Amino acid sequence: MGGYEGKNRVLPGGLYGITAEKFSAGRTNIQVVEQMIQGGVKIIQYREKRADKSYRTILEECTLIRELTRAAGVTFIVNDYVDVALLVDADGVHVGQDDLPVGAVRKLLGRNKIVGLSTHSPRQAEEAVRAGADYIGVGPIFATKTKDDVVDAVGFTYLDWVVENISLPFVAIGGIKRANIAQIIQRGAKNICLVTEIVGAPDIAETITELNTAFAGCSRS
Repeated sequence: MGGYEGKNRVLPGGLYGITAEKFSAGRTNIQVVEQMIQGGVKIIQYREKRADKSYRTILEECTLIRELTRAAGVTFIVNDYVDVALLVDADGVHVGQDDLPVGAVRKLLGRNKIVGLSTHSPRQAEEAVRAGADYIGVGPIFATKTKDDVVDAVGFTYLDWVVENISLPFVAIGGIKRANIAQIIQRGAKNICLVTEIVGAPDIAETITELNTAFAGCSRS
């Protein structure tokens, strides 16, 4: 990909959608992504575990999602699987604290791709900055059961610290619902991830439209 270094490493603001098929009320990841795009999500992350799907299936799904997101101008992030992200030409990869380090992911992806890192403490956020992450995940803000290996909720204390001390873009995540999204936005979050609230909604596109309206109405200057 041509152009100046890092031109594709900008994370759009707004809702950050994540796939979670076991919470999607019988819908496939592809069906959920189609509805996410219809509703106006600008970032979609593919997150599935090898225990639940074969590598072949993961690659097939990511290939289809890449086609959908590219056609719609939506940023596509793959969770964990750097090789799959490379094969489908995803826009970036998101990793956790126990996954490949940011520097190693950058070496594999190159300088024009987005690298995100989950963080749960000020120390981890500062290390993410030093490592060259493009954005960080901040959470879980509230208790959540969408991941089996989830850490304890960090609450508003860590979120407020990141807003005041970290210049990187961040995504607030973990137990966020329609009922509490305003609290997160008003504390300064520009990107918010709601997993089950979106993928489990009866009408995903309509729910996203409503959440985007709430986002616009609550954003602090």
